[in-house]
Amino acid sequence: MNAKRWIAIGIAGVLFIVSAGINFATAALSTNFEDMFASFETTSGLSEEVIETGSTTDRIAVIDLNGTIQDTGETGGLLGAAGYNHSHFMEQLNQVKDDGTIKGVVLSVNTPGGGVVESAQIHDKILEIQEAGKTVYVSMGAQATSGGYYVAAPADKIYASRETMTGSLGVILQSINFGELADNYGVEFVTVTSGEFKDMLNPAEEVREEDLEIVRSILNDSYDGFVDVIANGRDLPEDRVREIADGRIYNGVQAMELDLIDEFGYEEDVISAIKTDLDLENASVIHYGMPNDLSSLLSLQVQKTFGGLEGQILSEVMSHTGGPRPMYLYAD
Repeated sequence: MNAKRWIAIGIAGVLFIVSAGINFATAALSTNFEDMFASFETTSGLSEEVIETGSTTDRIAVIDLNGTIQDTGETGGLLGAAGYNHSHFMEQLNQVKDDGTIKGVVLSVNTPGGGVVESAQIHDKILEIQEAGKTVYVSMGAQATSGGYYVAAPADKIYASRETMTGSLGVILQSINFGELADNYGVEFVTVTSGEFKDMLNPAEEVREEDLEIVRSILNDSYDGFVDVIANGRDLPEDRVREIADGRIYNGVQAMELDLIDEFGYEEDVISAIKTDLDLENASVIHYGMPNDLSSLLSLQVQKTFGGLEGQILSEVMSHTGGPRPMYLYAD
């Protein structure tokens, strides 16, 4: 991307922030924020909406896992990716685990996956929720691939539609190399390191086989962990898991044939099923939403304001933290 385009994106960003500030100030004059942010709020500060009324001592919680599973900061940043906030999502899981009135959980998953660490954190927390005596069902949406399946694997039951895209079972690390492009434009990168491998996968230099060997060893460890998660969660032999976990994607019908899911159904079917299975027909059903904070509101506005390529670039630049890392991610 040339300098002019970066300048244009920068100017657009400044104009957006100024515009958002004006709009927010205008809204502040006509909105009772105390009432708006307190609506459906629990004592823990998490927003809670009743979607089916019933017993207040026997409840089913619905939690949404949408977007790329990636921790971009405590609050996701001013321009962090809208749709997923890792710290807030973990707070929701902790709230479910500690709330004695919640007997079952429906985890609604619609994600291409994400970071290996974040996926492992969610997986382990789901196990804690089950150890606390609560039943967890997963409802797969349009997509539940890679890390999306990793977090779903320990569920008591997994539901998907016949058209759901799942699979992509494995780990990936991607890096961009622009060394040849830099040479063509006469750009020289000077890197000083304390060790031979400190700058491995340097995007300005040719990739060395020694670097790839190190990366492969890391990915193999993560892959072995993924295989264990599936084998334990789905009660499948390890060699069978390795056979189907070759990175390919599956639709819901194929996933059923491979014992990766249990039933066909949409979210409403999963809610009905967990109430029936737990003999809690009179249970109330609640839904945990995303945080009602300014950063989340602005994040949503960014996607509306910056469409197309510029919006994607701005989101990537603002959420990028460090170099390439292993991901449980379906990358098209």
